Amino acid sequence: MDKDLSLKAMLWIVAAGFFMQALDTTIVNTALPSMARSLHELPLNMQPVIVAYSLTMAMLTPASGWLADRFGTRRIYFSAIFIFATGSLFCAISHTLNQLILARVLQGVGGSMLLPVGRLAILRNFPSLLYLSALATVSISGQVGPLIGPVLGGWLVETISWHWIFLINLPIGLIGCAAVLIFLPREPAQANQRRFDFLGFALLSTCMAGFSLALDGPGAGHGAAWIWAASLLTVSALAAVAYVQLAKRRQHPLFPLSLFKQRTFSLGLVGNLIARIGSSAVPFLMPLLFQLELGFSPLASGMMMLPIALAGIVVKRLVTPLVQTYGYAKVLAVNTVLVGASIIAFAAISPVLPIWFIVVQLGLFGAFNSMQYATMNSVTLKDLSFEQAGSGNALFSMAQMLAIGLGVTVGGALVKLFAGSWSNQILAFRLTFVLMGLVTMASATVFAAMRTPVENKAGPKPEAGLIEE
Repeated sequence: MDKDLSLKAMLWIVAAGFFMQALDTTIVNTALPSMARSLHELPLNMQPVIVAYSLTMAMLTPASGWLADRFGTRRIYFSAIFIFATGSLFCAISHTLNQLILARVLQGVGGSMLLPVGRLAILRNFPSLLYLSALATVSISGQVGPLIGPVLGGWLVETISWHWIFLINLPIGLIGCAAVLIFLPREPAQANQRRFDFLGFALLSTCMAGFSLALDGPGAGHGAAWIWAASLLTVSALAAVAYVQLAKRRQHPLFPLSLFKQRTFSLGLVGNLIARIGSSAVPFLMPLLFQLELGFSPLASGMMMLPIALAGIVVKRLVTPLVQTYGYAKVLAVNTVLVGASIIAFAAISPVLPIWFIVVQLGLFGAFNSMQYATMNSVTLKDLSFEQAGSGNALFSMAQMLAIGLGVTVGGALVKLFAGSWSNQILAFRLTFVLMGLVTMASATVFAAMRTPVENKAGPKPEAGLIEE
């Protein structure tokens, strides 16, 4: 087969995977109230549908690179698309919430491999001079997903049914699987492959799952839930301590502790996690607020999410000159406060507030949040050595997906807790937005600590590229 044709086909295949994964993280939000009615559940009880997917991705992402090395990117990428499409089918035919959650876990297994293995396929097959342009090309499809996801989800719910937000993945998946078999080259087995740290993987997965489930417990509002949450937090902490002890003894742990000796990486990872908890709650809470309290249709609530994505795309160009002028620490410290303030401002949303004002609010949040993500991504990874880049990027990707789940978990739990305490759901949403905004603002103190004498005097290095979200 002609090599140029094979490379072009690979771009389309990987772009399709990026699109499916990005679309699925946003298309579900606007459909949650309709899904709740169909499954005879309360809308606020639907948050596990989002959390199960993002948490599964966070837990399995570290294994994707090892699997690609062990079995080849062609086999693993085919498996990723097939598992994702199969999970989508099971989501569409689910009749209970528990069935849907299990199907979302299966989807997450496939989704956890789509992005990292897709990037790896491009890295291994494209010449070094073409790698960045190829990755930028396929990344466009990842940016299109959040742009059309909420609107497409709302339209499908209104015109057909919520089941089609999952069924649309099937034709893409089938074509993708066939294209992988036809166009992706076979790879020789990796010689002298490093053993995978299964015990470290199990400990980190236990830590993340325990912490995420613990934060959901208090939303039930009774004593047993708090006891259960405390028990899960204890298990999570013990798993974290056990991993640290294991990593000290092993020559090749899953994530070497030397990563955390790099100050910008450590602070960036913590700041990312805290900042993203607040901002990740917004795409989940907003469609619920619009449909449950303001009476919007699913399509209208999806359209209302467009300003976030559009504003985020528009301001991307501003990030690099701002960072080069003022430095990472100053830009992040100020912009984090602006992101938090824009989340707090959502507490003013009510049925009497003009639509144009809400659109402006959403646009401002989208702009500040987009700048936040691009800057946070870059500063966290910019000082890692070549040897640290692979494991550091995997750990960072894992933290990103974990933060999405934590944002949905905490946001949903707070709304349920406040609504149960005061029997006033719109007040519950308002208080939740205030608290989530304050959580985001708290990360500004972490980013402010990044300031170094070198950056204060000279600014950031011009060659430090900004990584797209």
